[in-house]
Amino acid sequence: MYKIISMDGAAKRGQLTTVHGVIETPAFMNVGTQGAIKGAVSTEDLREIGCQIELSNTYHLHVRPGDEVIRELGGLHNFMVWDRPILTDSGGFQVFSLSSLRKIKEEGVFFNSHVDGRKIFMGPEESMRIQSNLGSTIAMAFDECPPALAERGYVQPSVERTTRWLERCKAELDRLNGLPDTLNKEQLLFGINQGAIYDDIRIEHAKRISELELPGYAIGGLAVGETHAEMYRILESTVPYLPKDKPTYLMGVGTPENILEAVERGVDFFDCVYPSRNGRHGHAYTKYGKLNLMNQKYEKDMRPLEEGCQCPACKKYSRAYIRHLLKAKEMLGMRLLVLHNLYFYNHLMEKIRTAIEEHRYTDLKKQTIEELRTEN
Repeated sequence: MYKIISMDGAAKRGQLTTVHGVIETPAFMNVGTQGAIKGAVSTEDLREIGCQIELSNTYHLHVRPGDEVIRELGGLHNFMVWDRPILTDSGGFQVFSLSSLRKIKEEGVFFNSHVDGRKIFMGPEESMRIQSNLGSTIAMAFDECPPALAERGYVQPSVERTTRWLERCKAELDRLNGLPDTLNKEQLLFGINQGAIYDDIRIEHAKRISELELPGYAIGGLAVGETHAEMYRILESTVPYLPKDKPTYLMGVGTPENILEAVERGVDFFDCVYPSRNGRHGHAYTKYGKLNLMNQKYEKDMRPLEEGCQCPACKKYSRAYIRHLLKAKEMLGMRLLVLHNLYFYNHLMEKIRTAIEEHRYTDLKKQTIEELRTEN
């Protein structure tokens, strides 16, 4: 159940109550594609840095170790040793990114595994069965994600097929949730809005999928080639046509500035690989912009990554030491940066939630974006 606690303009401060706990929104989902955050981050670490919800990938877990294996071992929560909410994406984005290896039909998609080349078929029913085996808190509908800049003639029929697939996802998950041996009978289904950068296709699709009265809705197919201005325009035109009393999830976004802009336009959920990926490459997010620890100017810098930060890295270690670890290719350097970046993202969301409650979100957004653009 989702409830809005406070609003400041279109920005929503809410709570989504799930079988695995309450998610305070707006929220950032920490991306653990294969059941772990890249960078040697444990689920104990996730608790320490304020992670509310973790995101794992249906396609990757289906390929390895196999969703049936995970089911036998008690589901993804038991497998990962994580008792808080998990969202599993449908596998659709990964399937469609393997463009040279797949073939789309009405039933679903035939493609080859990126691991061993074996042929795999995935459609709406298969995706729901895999996610049911994983036992995640939130399952995402199986959809096609056309390129943001695709031709209208391709996007329109693609979106119509995504709608038909969503109806099949809903019917199959309803069936699975009614079976006596299902791991999580309270699994929630989020539908996905598509339509590339065509406002009219997006709006019409939003209206259509809203009729299905799902527990939540996502906006997919953005941050995949369009400009930030185009993304914000699509959000402004589309979000008002999705149910306000349900959570809205902007998939695969993004930078701290993207998140601040999207919250202002009514978005509740975010996920992105940026904090962990950039951390593994020596970049640290701070309130005053991004640091590149590989720069020589940090060689003797004994300050923490960010003054006042309470993450495990900043409480103990200096920029100079973390830079040394990176240069020496010691895994600890990457781990500390990933922990810091995820802490930064999770605590940015805390600040956002408080600002919405106190009706000062516009001021927070303006000040935070100005600070983020500071040169370090």
